[in-house]
Amino acid sequence: MATAMTPGMTVRTLRGSGADRILPYLMLGPALFLVLGVVVYPFIDGVRSSTGFYRFGRVVRDVGLDNYAQAFRDPLFIEALLTTLRFVAIAVTIETVLGLALALLCARDARFIRRIRMTLILPMIVTPVVVGIIFRLIYASDVGLFAVMARSVGLDPPQILSNGTSAFAGLILLDVWEWTPLLFLILLAGLQSLPVEPFEAARVDGATSWRTFLDHTLPMLRPTILVAVTLRAIDALTTFDQVYVLTRGGPGTSTQLISIYGYQTFFQFQQVGYAAAMLFMVALVMLVAAALAIALMRRRTA
Repeated sequence: MATAMTPGMTVRTLRGSGADRILPYLMLGPALFLVLGVVVYPFIDGVRSSTGFYRFGRVVRDVGLDNYAQAFRDPLFIEALLTTLRFVAIAVTIETVLGLALALLCARDARFIRRIRMTLILPMIVTPVVVGIIFRLIYASDVGLFAVMARSVGLDPPQILSNGTSAFAGLILLDVWEWTPLLFLILLAGLQSLPVEPFEAARVDGATSWRTFLDHTLPMLRPTILVAVTLRAIDALTTFDQVYVLTRGGPGTSTQLISIYGYQTFFQFQQVGYAAAMLFMVALVMLVAAALAIALMRRRTA
């Protein structure tokens, strides 16, 4: 007569057979293969491709580090790199300031505050390509929102995407609209995790809200701010979808980020090895930034 196997019997059976030792590795197997296939293999293949000279998609010869040396002699690469750094610095700074201000405003727990929080995170969940299309329609000089508003007050419609400076500013506005909610969520979580005792003591001592922010909130929140800025800067370095849909790097090269230049070098000019070398250097910068973010997180939780 068969007997039902209890959970305790199952555990004893696994321990007795030694299967409990390999079970954790078996459960990690699918995730490990996914990481190897999606991250590790493309990374290794990119390093290999960066040292080759390609023609019609086939490697002709190995050129060593010539592609890396060519990047530093390429004025378009230097310009794209500087444009990317300027874009990241301006966008992330604005997003951090706005995210912190919104987090301070929404730190209280009230019904209308909860609704505001839900509304603020909506831009972040919209697909980047859709965001680019929406802002391209907003900036359009014929039927765009700004054009309609300008005509309603008797002004000429602005040519936002036709001018390098205004196109870059429009790209900054797009990024701020889409990714400020991310900084808002991270900083709001940081605010809600702060201890309440220093703030109660400051209130008893008669400190103003501004002094409390400078003396208590900002110092205790600094590790969270550093982590949020680092994570957002890593993501901003790889911005592609919105730029490609909105301006494709134009007019001229005013909004040509390193991701756009790498894409054009790879797919339009068929310089596979050179494009791989450029993007590999950007990937190294991102890895260093990611390591910094992890170190900051560990320091925050220590």
